[in-house]
Amino acid sequence: MIHPSYTELMQAINNGADVEDEPLVTSRYSIVLATSKRARQLIAGKDAMVPSNGKKPLSTAVEEFYKGKVHILPDSGEEETSETENE
Repeated sequence: MIHPSYTELMQAINNGADVEDEPLVTSRYSIVLATSKRARQLIAGKDAMVPSNGKKPLSTAVEEFYKGKVHILPDSGEEETSETENE
């Protein structure tokens, strides 16, 4: 079983949105796009925001979104990711 589930991941991503705003992620497709884009960034050499410990890039990307280390930017034509400072 995949952990976190799509539902848990959608809730974690939408948790930071304002109450008046519509959710950032409304479908599994949006999550797949965002995590695959972040995984490609990791493959290209970007530093992981969570310990990867030999995990595959997609698993690392999912964990980053779930823990709130990487966010989806709203109001853009396609899914964009922005890294948060790791301090």
